[in-house]
Amino acid sequence: MEHHHHHHGHSHAPTLTHLNRAFLVGIGLNSIFVLVEFGAGYWYNSLALISDAGHNLSDVASLVLALLAYKLAKVPPTSTFTYGYRKTTVLVSLLNAVILLMAIGVIAWESLERLKYPREVAGGSVALVAGIGIVINSLTAFLFFKDKDKDLNIKGAYLHMAADALVSLGVLVAGVVITYTHYYWLDTAVSLAIVVVIFFSTWGLLRDSLVLSLDGVPHGIDLAKVKEALQHYPEIREVHHLHVWAISTTQNALTAHLVVEDGYQMASFVQLKARLRHDLEHLNIQHATLEPETNQERCQTDEC
Repeated sequence: MEHHHHHHGHSHAPTLTHLNRAFLVGIGLNSIFVLVEFGAGYWYNSLALISDAGHNLSDVASLVLALLAYKLAKVPPTSTFTYGYRKTTVLVSLLNAVILLMAIGVIAWESLERLKYPREVAGGSVALVAGIGIVINSLTAFLFFKDKDKDLNIKGAYLHMAADALVSLGVLVAGVVITYTHYYWLDTAVSLAIVVVIFFSTWGLLRDSLVLSLDGVPHGIDLAKVKEALQHYPEIREVHHLHVWAISTTQNALTAHLVVEDGYQMASFVQLKARLRHDLEHLNIQHATLEPETNQERCQTDEC
């Protein structure tokens, strides 16, 4: 049984070595590009490039925080933090979403100000820098693509990079159009489009991380199916005080009181509990605390 549990653990969580490489490459590439993009935006008077550079800078900070959270998640439990620091992965996901929302607020304000007084922009140079951004952001997003559905932090990093690639594409198109039409207001319009793209790509991350921070049921777990799995065995008559929450962005926990049939031999519950935990692993619940009760000694209050 222990061997099977080990197999399930690997099926849900990405490897730390792979993530280290992905995060470090992403941080390095994007840090360099932030400097290049901001410098080009300042030199060529492009608010779109400066705005995107600010967004990329927030992504670099997010990647650093996400990597730090993964390191902390590996710290062993202590007498104070009995789950270790795994919850930091959830808190970092929430912080990442907040950082992005703050960033788009600044971009939106500056864009609206610039829209009143459009300035001349070197469209060709803007398009060239944006093209470099598409390559870097797409490459970084690809590093996280395989694991994006296994962990909320990885999903956040992937969404950040994929959104950046789309934003860079918009800046490139605007740069080309400006070169031939001299519609300088397009540079500011693209900045506002950046705001919309980032907002919609961030909203789901904010919602999911907020739910996990408040110990809500993690996304993808159907509580009705969990209860059905627990009641699948005829020995179990009822399930109550069922709680499911996230220990981290890759591990979920459950507690439940199980009312067994009268006359049930409690010594047999060890084997039943092993089967139940096996079934729960298939529902992406890695840690389960199951308490058996009989009708005579069942819990009568909501607090127990």
